[in-house]
Amino acid sequence: MATALSPSTSAATSAPLGGWTPSAAPPRSGNDALVQALRRVRAPFYVVESEGGPAVATRGTAVFGEEAAAHGSYPILAYVPGCPPESLGDPRFAAAHRVRYPYVAGAMANGIGSVELVESLSRAGMLAFFGAAGLSLPAVEAALDRLQPDLGELPYGVNLIHSPNDPDLEAALVDLFLRRGVRLVEASAYLDLTLSIVRYRTAGIHRDASGRIVTPNRVVAKASRVEVARKFLSPPPDGFLRELVAAGRLTQAQAELAARVPMADDLTAEADSAGHTDNRPLVTMLPSFLALRDRIHAEQRYDETPRIGAAGGISTPASAAAAFALGAAYVLTGSVNQACVESGSSDIVRDMLARAGQADIAMAPAADMFEMGVKVQVLKRGTMFAMRAARLYDAYRAYDGLAAIPEAERALLERDLFRAPVEEVWARTREFFLRRDPPQVTRAEADPRHKMALVFRWYLGLSSRWANAGDATRQLDYQVWCGPAMGAFNEWVKGSFLEGRSERQVLTVALNLLVGAAALTRSRIARLQGVPSSPEMESFPPLPPAELQALLAEADVA
Repeated sequence: MATALSPSTSAATSAPLGGWTPSAAPPRSGNDALVQALRRVRAPFYVVESEGGPAVATRGTAVFGEEAAAHGSYPILAYVPGCPPESLGDPRFAAAHRVRYPYVAGAMANGIGSVELVESLSRAGMLAFFGAAGLSLPAVEAALDRLQPDLGELPYGVNLIHSPNDPDLEAALVDLFLRRGVRLVEASAYLDLTLSIVRYRTAGIHRDASGRIVTPNRVVAKASRVEVARKFLSPPPDGFLRELVAAGRLTQAQAELAARVPMADDLTAEADSAGHTDNRPLVTMLPSFLALRDRIHAEQRYDETPRIGAAGGISTPASAAAAFALGAAYVLTGSVNQACVESGSSDIVRDMLARAGQADIAMAPAADMFEMGVKVQVLKRGTMFAMRAARLYDAYRAYDGLAAIPEAERALLERDLFRAPVEEVWARTREFFLRRDPPQVTRAEADPRHKMALVFRWYLGLSSRWANAGDATRQLDYQVWCGPAMGAFNEWVKGSFLEGRSERQVLTVALNLLVGAAALTRSRIARLQGVPSSPEMESFPPLPPAELQALLAEADVA
């Protein structure tokens, strides 16, 4: 049933724009007609004044101007252009990455950003990154063994995470990417640039036949601080370029070209997100990143201006529309994808995420940067990980080594967290690092505090693996990266087919966010022209795939 418009807002507040004469059917009045017209996002239409109030007019003749308004069959109150989802962001982003939509699924570590997730979005004309962080080199290579033949020339990327405690792994990943021809990485959690990321970015740089600088390897970086954003929007540091030339990895001519391109083709402003985050609001961060980009571009005069995207809190049509309205070239999602059936997580975790509210999150010590005090945002509902991880960091700060921990506290750690004697945990940790990074063992045996840190990192590292594996015996220790976006998503889908986890497919979620953002953008356009609004016009409920495709297929001519 149509919702009646308020009598006080039953007509537009501005003067008519012109007159409209139907060529076939008369205009359709009523709130339902306006709502449906707004959701057919490709189809432009007029809003005209009729006896029944504002009405939707298509397939007629419109003449603009005061005289036309006086003599036309129906006064035109507003014109609402088509707004296909493809047009929401920066068209240069789609062209550069050969995608259809300005939508990115960010890399989620430990393979949560799975091969299946990447394949689904890539085939639909979106961009997704495989979650290589935390995985061994053989595991990453196995993912490439599947992705590369399955996707061929279709777009995809792989995560390259900053590894201050394991720079050799970061270098080895770059070696792998260069050897396997991986042309796009998502650079995440960087506090500063490293030689490895600079080497990846500049490898093979050259001029094409027209004289333009070509960088075969592209970088989509994530940052939440201006000082980090500046590094990725600027050219590679001279010191790193000289080091690469000295090592024979760049020629002097290539180094000179590299000094004229930014480190990243695209920079994602990462607001209050899952995992590594500074909990900053997008409405302040994105404009500051855009302004910084413009200042640096004015100084450097790049051939191609870096694009700025938005992440953190993107989980509803309204939040996606807001990000695009702020100037985002693309939106990047994370938490909501982890809750989808294609993610590399477990059904237990997906159920936990489906019940999460916006306040059901907490900050906890990060496994990869534990000693530095860096934190990640995690789910706290249904798990005690955040509290237990904080206890470990407090112990790390308070004591000089495992032997200095009071017996009672040590007993609690062994009973509740480790479920094994500390000596046994160290033996497992030592065995792991002897295979992965032997110098860590040498340092730990000489430095009791470093040994304690490695033991604590054993728990922090395995906690996310227990979650991904769905180890029911360890549910209270699950580390589930999650931001407030998850709670907002659950509020939006409540009562719909997406409320249960089994229907949460990554492409269905993505298309709902994009089509919904386009519909809400059109609603704002109508409202700015004085068209009266309604709650139904200002919302977009989750729609099944068939209904989404039907809306995307409709392209009536106004």
